[in-house]
Amino acid sequence: MDLMQIAVFCFGALIYNLLLPASWRRWGLMIASIFAIYWLQPNLAIPFLDYALPTVTIAVTVIGWYLTRPVIEADDENNEEKAKSSSRFSPDMVTLAVTIGMILAISATRYLAPQLRLTSRPPDIWIVAIVLGILTVVTWWAVRATGQSKRWLPLGMLAIIFIFIVTKSEFLATELSRFLRSTAGRDTSLASIIDIGWLGFSYVAFRVIHTLRDRQTGQLPDLDLREYLTYVIFFPSFTAGPIDRAERFIKDFRELHNIKRSDPNRITTGATRIAVGMFKKFVIADTIALFALDITSANQAVDTPMLWLLLYGYAFRLFFDFSGYTDIAIGIGILFGVQLPENFNRPYLKNNIQSFWQSWHMSLSNWVRFYIFSPLSRKLLRRKPKPPTWLIMFICHMSTMIVIGLWHGITIPFFIWGAWHGLGLFTHKMWTDRTRKWYIGLKDKPQTKQAWTVAGWFITFHFVVLGWVWFALPDINTALSVFVRLFGINV
Repeated sequence: MDLMQIAVFCFGALIYNLLLPASWRRWGLMIASIFAIYWLQPNLAIPFLDYALPTVTIAVTVIGWYLTRPVIEADDENNEEKAKSSSRFSPDMVTLAVTIGMILAISATRYLAPQLRLTSRPPDIWIVAIVLGILTVVTWWAVRATGQSKRWLPLGMLAIIFIFIVTKSEFLATELSRFLRSTAGRDTSLASIIDIGWLGFSYVAFRVIHTLRDRQTGQLPDLDLREYLTYVIFFPSFTAGPIDRAERFIKDFRELHNIKRSDPNRITTGATRIAVGMFKKFVIADTIALFALDITSANQAVDTPMLWLLLYGYAFRLFFDFSGYTDIAIGIGILFGVQLPENFNRPYLKNNIQSFWQSWHMSLSNWVRFYIFSPLSRKLLRRKPKPPTWLIMFICHMSTMIVIGLWHGITIPFFIWGAWHGLGLFTHKMWTDRTRKWYIGLKDKPQTKQAWTVAGWFITFHFVVLGWVWFALPDINTALSVFVRLFGINV
């Protein structure tokens, strides 16, 4: 979000709180989120794509809701009546009609002046109507033919992962761009992954997978389409998190009608959080960016101390930029009556790598721990014969962190960054398992314990900072050169 978008959202929150009737707040939040994901999507070189991608996001979300809605078993007269009524005109049908109407209305803005459009230029409304009609008929036929079953949940997760891989892999995304450019009559030689700049899909993917998996295990609360759609595309956290959980979000969403119109404490808290976030992001982070590590500055650095200065700059720029955006998102959420989860808790002050990951991008760390680390470790522990404990921990830590790395982009540097942290977490686990009794004994030696705490912070901080080399530099050769040059080795 830029400054203008933040200002618009804050003004929208003012209208929302002062003028919108309490009974309309949930509708208002859903409608605002739909408009916002089109507006936030950057313009793309391929015609209509900056309109198509948000539309596909909505389609994926609606399908995710259908797959996760509770199954009504028609095994008695009451349930049979419920099953019949669920296929007729219902609140979910109203939500779907409103959503389709908004998609068509946004398409109709192509006939307005460019400055009044939410996207660069949407396709003709009749084309959108035909596509949506075909999609609706096909979906209706598939529903009638297959019914609803939990067997579709794994397929839904695989479909999300497939889309994610295609859009995050440079080769596959470039090939997709080349195909779309050819279809649109554009120069295919200019095709690149930048053409497939699908804003927010990384976070949408995690939210939809979370609901699919929780429905599979019976932990997901029953959500109507309006609740589900707003949860997945809630605009303050749409572009960069935090990754909220459905059950927590819905608790706030269902209480929106009880929020006081003018609650000074809530308004002050939200506005203060936004102001702090803007200062972090647009003042501190943007200033540090002037001397932060990137490909250009890495090639211009003349000695090792300069490289370290650039790397420190990148580390703090990244923190203030990301935590600043989180503060802004949380603040806007508060203004609209939704308390998003915290994402940072002084991560650079932690004295071990496990504590760092419990404090950095906490919503992501919690997600991968719950949906990757824990299921994988349980599966390995149940194997016959059971692998050695150290091997289980190595596989789980490496797999989890490599997933986090590749989630940012399917490239070799991101893979190395994930493996770097996976190795760090595994090493920390082995160390603490073997030194726990010794460390507990330090309670009677406060000075020694303090010295170990400081040493742990120093090692952890620089381990994390060195890892940022692979995060900051997308070119593997440049990243490797910078990494060894930090230790005075010229290659």
